[in-house]
Amino acid sequence: MHRNSIIELNQEAYQNNLSFLKKMLGKNVIFSSVVKGNAYGHGIKEFVTMAYNNGVNHFSVFDVEEAKIVFDTLGNNVTIMIMGFVADEDLHWAIKNNIEFFVFERYRLAMAIKTAKKIKSKAKIHIEIETGMNRTGFTKKELSRVAKYIIKESEYIDFVGLCTHYAGAESISNYYRVENQIKLFKEAVAVFKENGIEPKIKHTACSAASMMFPETQMDLVRIGILQYGLWPSQEVLVTYLNSKKKKTDPLQRVISWKSEIMNVKHVKSGEFIGYGTSYMAKEHMKVATIPLGYSHGYSRSLSNQGRVLIEGKRCGVIGTINMNMLTIDVSEIDNVKKGDEVVIIGNQGDLAITVASFGELNNQLNYEFLSRISKSIPRKIIE
Repeated sequence: MHRNSIIELNQEAYQNNLSFLKKMLGKNVIFSSVVKGNAYGHGIKEFVTMAYNNGVNHFSVFDVEEAKIVFDTLGNNVTIMIMGFVADEDLHWAIKNNIEFFVFERYRLAMAIKTAKKIKSKAKIHIEIETGMNRTGFTKKELSRVAKYIIKESEYIDFVGLCTHYAGAESISNYYRVENQIKLFKEAVAVFKENGIEPKIKHTACSAASMMFPETQMDLVRIGILQYGLWPSQEVLVTYLNSKKKKTDPLQRVISWKSEIMNVKHVKSGEFIGYGTSYMAKEHMKVATIPLGYSHGYSRSLSNQGRVLIEGKRCGVIGTINMNMLTIDVSEIDNVKKGDEVVIIGNQGDLAITVASFGELNNQLNYEFLSRISKSIPRKIIE
């Protein structure tokens, strides 16, 4: 079956990013590959296969649905950690299959123990601490009680980790907030020690924190955006470059997104193109239609301003982006025809369309744009 587009994952780029990250991390720090949001649009199944083949054996996901994809792909060969949602009825599956998960409320702790007792197995848990994100996590005053409860039920609990999440380590404007979070996390560690119990590992750092606050690397880092070859923010990139003599970006983008022209049409001057009247041909034009639209993750807000690459030239999106189609001005390309390659993200000739360029055009974060790319588009690993 011929698909409307394809996502390619460049294994060489991923190897480059991994070796850079390993240089930046402490020697004994565990590298956890964050693959939530369909591996940031890269496709969980394909991405974890590539990562595992390159020596990665720890994966962080948001929920049980994502954990099951990793588990079905790699089985017990890897450690899987759920950082977010676990429904009560899914605890049985998680505990039975040695899936680790965050616990951030007493109810979940009680349910985990209850389920573990039922199946005569240990729940592998990470206690999440509230340090100032004000989203999920135990507050400092709850910790003594939590520690005592874990000790009491130690037959059914494997206290794997103690963790928190920083509220915006990618921006210097959050510096004091993050510094305060680090302080509060250290206090939480002390509370557990005072109660005679310690986790096997402590982890708090995402991509941004691991670069901006190296002391947060601790025993494990949860690396998302950096492994895909993108930076959490321009600030993180600039901070890194300022610390080096060589001012070049060490990361390489893993993802490419390609489609093809489905139709070429000539439009007369004065005619409107597409829905409504958002674009009028000011002269005779040649227009190509691409079988991609907002249902595939190409945002409607890129209407009349998106760019693609065709025949080694940068071409503009014209008219309103449809659910399944977008129209491109190809007037400058002489021999353009149906079936020609269209690069949405990636390189063609000397030109490139970056993921960051989408944010520049329509105020979408790298993270948002990538995670919205349709799951139905096939992904393939290229050497």
